Amino acid sequence: MLIRKLFKFENAHIVRNCTSDRCKRSIHGHSYKVELILKASKLDHGQMVYDFGLLKGVIKELFDSFDHAICFWQDDSAEYIQACKTFSARWVALPVSPSAEQFSRIFFYLAQQVLKSTETQNGEGDVEVYSVIVHETDTGYAQSFLEDIENIQMGKLDLENIEFSEQVRSEWSDPEMYKQLKRGTKFQNPKVELQVTV
Repeated sequence: MLIRKLFKFENAHIVRNCTSDRCKRSIHGHSYKVELILKASKLDHGQMVYDFGLLKGVIKELFDSFDHAICFWQDDSAEYIQACKTFSARWVALPVSPSAEQFSRIFFYLAQQVLKSTETQNGEGDVEVYSVIVHETDTGYAQSFLEDIENIQMGKLDLENIEFSEQVRSEWSDPEMYKQLKRGTKFQNPKVELQVTV
């Protein structure tokens, strides 16, 4: 069974080496919509794949880190990267270009890592990310699946190579959250144990 949760954020970028002259040479922004699609073959005690309320924790905070931020590719020019850091308190450095295609891979990968590091409390089963769709505009979106995350020709994704600015980190409920994720520290979701009645 599949479930879908929609997230929204505003973001600015340059997509180097693309065909459009406007996109590859000028900072511009989009109102993004991200569809996170989860799947499981078993339902929890509440007969849900994954309670939507559980997606308001670490996953939402990481996705929200991109809101009102500028994203740049770590392989861009040092001068441009420094300008991004100088003139924006909210920035995210990525190991890949910030295209809609790569955003779909990044969000898939981040959600996947969080789910792998989450200890659930309500009998959840084999919950995993099925797909992520990133709408860059009303008429255009990119969709990724697990094989796209593992496809090294599309660029290697690694938690170590995604960097969030100090301002972004300071807005998290736990500023150490990302360090914990990189260390493999388990998150409890929810943080208190539930009482299940039958």
